[in-house]
Amino acid sequence: VELGLFLQEKGVEILSTGGTAKLLQENNVATIEVSDYTGFPEILNGRVKTLHPKIYGGILNIRDNTEHSNQVKEHDIGPIDLVIVNLYAFEKTVAKKDVTLEEAIENIDIGGPSMLRASAKNYQDVAVVVDPNDYVALMNEMSKGDISKEFRMDLAKKVFRKTAQYDVAISDYLNSAKEEKMPGNLNMALKKIQDLRYGENPHQKAAFYREADSSHGIVDARQYQGKELSFNNILDIEAAYQCCKEFKEPACVIVKHLNPCGAAIHDTMSKAFVNARTGDPVSCFGGIVALNQKVDEETALLMTETFFEAVIAPGYEDAALELFKKKKNLRVMSLDNFFNESESPDLRRVSGGLLVQDQDQQELDLSTCKVVTKREPTEKEWEDLKFAWKVVKHVKSNAIVFAKNKQSVGVGAGQMSRVDSVKIASVKAVDNFNDKDILKSAVMASDAFFPFRDGVDGAANHGITAVIQPGGSVRDNEVIEACDEKGIAMVMTNMRHFKH
Repeated sequence: VELGLFLQEKGVEILSTGGTAKLLQENNVATIEVSDYTGFPEILNGRVKTLHPKIYGGILNIRDNTEHSNQVKEHDIGPIDLVIVNLYAFEKTVAKKDVTLEEAIENIDIGGPSMLRASAKNYQDVAVVVDPNDYVALMNEMSKGDISKEFRMDLAKKVFRKTAQYDVAISDYLNSAKEEKMPGNLNMALKKIQDLRYGENPHQKAAFYREADSSHGIVDARQYQGKELSFNNILDIEAAYQCCKEFKEPACVIVKHLNPCGAAIHDTMSKAFVNARTGDPVSCFGGIVALNQKVDEETALLMTETFFEAVIAPGYEDAALELFKKKKNLRVMSLDNFFNESESPDLRRVSGGLLVQDQDQQELDLSTCKVVTKREPTEKEWEDLKFAWKVVKHVKSNAIVFAKNKQSVGVGAGQMSRVDSVKIASVKAVDNFNDKDILKSAVMASDAFFPFRDGVDGAANHGITAVIQPGGSVRDNEVIEACDEKGIAMVMTNMRHFKH
């Protein structure tokens, strides 16, 4: 209404349809109905109203083209210099849980995108506005005089971004309606959240984008305090969040350079945090902390003892937030939908293209697991094996996790040889706890099969008592034999969790 009144004051003749025309007229803005202007009524329940030569000729004619000028004059077509369109809310419509395919189809705008694209194509003579946030800028521009070519170009670029996003939303919905996970063409509509200070390194530019219709994940996180998030912060927060939400009981995961360096579950949040930090106090310094329960004052107080870059959790007690204020650079984030699962594909960039796969959300199914050794795991070992399996899924391959009392005690990540990951995890466990016997009665998880028995032999020398791994090696029998020799229980999951 405010824009309509402004245009009327500027002597602009306004054409409109339906509800917009009615609203403007009710607020004393003189409006010409499009059907009166074209001499053709709206038909097909409003599906056809602006699709007419008098509309598109008025938009698309090039003003300094003599042939165009003669043709529009011959057909009594007046120039349309300003086009303002809000599209049917297709994305909001399909976001409703009970939306039907017929309702979704009916909310696909035809005339709107067509007018927008025509106007943007002829931006040298036509200003086009698709975003209500630009109304004030338009009025300011008109108040200065003519609408500048630069401003019209900016508006046109926004139109093509909007219509591309709109088409992607329609395509994605129709693909999902027929449950097509890997469609013939992959479309992406991304909206920038913010520019970042720099990328992975200071000489790289970077920005943070969200999927246009996303309603899950750290793009929705709220920041209470701390420095602006960096490119690497976002990646590490995502890694910590993904691992932490594997657990329903109070859990804490501390990540450094995309790998969990400490993880634990316990009856209380504070003890879960302490145990996670104890798992590798050296690597935890400067890490990212994820907690899957509301953070209380006791936990926050313990966290302030160590330097961390960021913390993410479902929420915080007021007293916890007050304590964090003492660490003014600490980025404190909350995420309401902490346990939501994403159906979006996992995308990996390669030169000239993308690799696309489902998210690795497969949970451990005990009914498909098989104890392959003479000895069965004890109840306690089973609990530690299940815990370690959830953590190792989030460690870079080749991945090894030692766990004891539902706490990680040693992590080996990203090695070219699995036996090297075992060695690294063993050394870190002994060094971090300053105890050469820390791995006695611990369990070991491996994200993929052991190609040789040397990994098990190395861990057995430190006293582990149970192993969980996918199995599937041609030397599985040798690995099983090694476990039987040492009295170790081994579970094969028939499920691999490579994380490259």
